[in-house]
Amino acid sequence: MKHFAITLLAGLGLLAAGCQKDNITPPTSQLTGRITFQNQALNVRGLGGVQLELWQRGERFRNKIQVNVTQEGTYSANLFDGDYKMTRLRDNGPWQNNTDSIDVKVQGNVVIDVPVQPYFTVGTTTATKSGSSVTASTLVTKTGTRDIEYVTLYLNYTQFVDNFNQIAQVRKNPADLTNLSQPLTFTVPIPSTAKNAVYARIGVKTQGVSELVFSPVQKITL
Repeated sequence: MKHFAITLLAGLGLLAAGCQKDNITPPTSQLTGRITFQNQALNVRGLGGVQLELWQRGERFRNKIQVNVTQEGTYSANLFDGDYKMTRLRDNGPWQNNTDSIDVKVQGNVVIDVPVQPYFTVGTTTATKSGSSVTASTLVTKTGTRDIEYVTLYLNYTQFVDNFNQIAQVRKNPADLTNLSQPLTFTVPIPSTAKNAVYARIGVKTQGVSELVFSPVQKITL
């Protein structure tokens, strides 16, 4: 009987601990914003490719929170109220390394745009169907200190299109990019597997930087 009572008390203790864990209030405040250059959102690779880092310090801890950036250059994070620091590391995006952190105070919903310094920007881009191909044109501008590695037009079946998510591409290498003052023109055949539409955008790769900067996605009806 004594053994049964001890077992019962232990079971009740575990149940209570489980209930306490399940009853932890999730964060209710939201931090949102854009990654910007000259007050314009910077288009990047989506699906978790580009990230910001939020750090929260306490008396006994230092936690890192990874915040994914959408391909439109926006981000959001659900957080507990408190003081955070945001970092913009080169390895996490197509911009110059910046070791200065941004102080972020979260108390309710907060909107903070995050300025970065990209190596290149992609100007106004047009993409249209031309026969059985897609033709696109854009102006690439150098805004940093590194050289260009390539510029590529990508197509995909869905609106998620980048160097990892694509069904067709055509690339220009440095020999084709000696005069960036003139628009760059691309033509890529539409794959026969495409049905009602394809999605296109242009990406610029900087030498020594893993992530690309992109133009906005454009839908092309077939």
